[in-house]
Amino acid sequence: MNLQERDRLVNWHPYTQMKTADDAIPIFKGKGVYLFDDQGNKYIDAVSSWWVTLHGHAHPYIAQRVSEQLNTLEQVIFAGFTHEPAIQLSENLLKLLPKNQEKVFYSDNGSTAVEVALKMCIQHAYNQGKEKTKILAFKNAYHGDTFGAMSVSGRSVWTKPFGEMLFEVIFIDIPTSGNLENLKNQIKNHANEIACFIYEPLVQGAAGMLMYEAQNLDELMKFCREQKILMVQDEVFTGFGRTGKLFAANYLSEKPDIMCFSKGLTGGTMPMGITTCSNDIFNAFLSDDKYKTLFHGHSFTANPLACTAALASMELLLGEETQQNIQRISEQHSQFSEVLTQHSKVENVRQTGTILAWEIKNDEQASYFNEIGKILYNEFLKRGIIMRPLGNVMYLVLPYCITSEELFFIYTQILEVLDEL
Repeated sequence: MNLQERDRLVNWHPYTQMKTADDAIPIFKGKGVYLFDDQGNKYIDAVSSWWVTLHGHAHPYIAQRVSEQLNTLEQVIFAGFTHEPAIQLSENLLKLLPKNQEKVFYSDNGSTAVEVALKMCIQHAYNQGKEKTKILAFKNAYHGDTFGAMSVSGRSVWTKPFGEMLFEVIFIDIPTSGNLENLKNQIKNHANEIACFIYEPLVQGAAGMLMYEAQNLDELMKFCREQKILMVQDEVFTGFGRTGKLFAANYLSEKPDIMCFSKGLTGGTMPMGITTCSNDIFNAFLSDDKYKTLFHGHSFTANPLACTAALASMELLLGEETQQNIQRISEQHSQFSEVLTQHSKVENVRQTGTILAWEIKNDEQASYFNEIGKILYNEFLKRGIIMRPLGNVMYLVLPYCITSEELFFIYTQILEVLDEL
């Protein structure tokens, strides 16, 4: 049997209807922006392997650092013990975040980083004798696939089988200059019950790369602060340069109480989640009463290998070459977006930093299940490019090491595909 046949016998792939799906493509090697399959074909990874690969595949510096750590300490329980990579990573990350972020809690992916944040907020109120159990979130939000993260994500066909099991959430529209006053009134009516407001800043990724203005989010955050509502900023996707700045937080004047990170955190090398918080949050759990402890943990909390990968990735991210690449990609996207805007088969072109998205006009409703998505996916595979359209929404989220020539090749292929539709 070949690899595809063996895979189909034993593996269940994510977000995949296994009855109708094509066989998975066996990948045996990655290098820079390229992935190589078992037939010798190479593909540009134009989605950074689900938005995680910042510096390209098999980056030699990250590999070297992880290899050295593997020969020193691969794992230790993080309850009662600590280690240099975790301490150093926390120190380095906190220096880059808003000044009120002062403590780091480790987990193992974006969903769990969100779960930790929600538990912090609800127990923050509980430990002070307050009953604040409702959550405020945006419509169309996506914060993960575990139950808490699903609950604060927009209700959809993805969450429908579990609808009765998800906790109560107050959903509001993303802010615009025209709806801010209405949103404030909605929030004010429930302010005493709301434990926190969780949101994806500037870009709602899985919703179809929906983008909105920083100044409107700032005003909404300021109002939540006045209403004594904690704020959880989910930077799982937007963090580590994706928006053109280190974090979406760098576009904002207001500061969240809690922040969530994953995806690009380790440069795509291995799983890790981080939840940071203010001392106000942390102090609500300090007590002689052991029942006020945050009872949460993961077997691989602050895994030394993942911490080391994150440290190496952060060094690369802060380097002059990567910072220049981020600006170059953003500028090239901006120029290409002007070309896309003029195309008759394209609408709603939008960009935030290195994230570029647009929609294909067709007779079907704009949604994740728009059939054109699969057609486009296969067409780009034939051309040596991995794209993963969200239905009729197409986007580019690239490794920062992509060259201008490789990016120009992608743009050229996009225009050719559009012309042939």
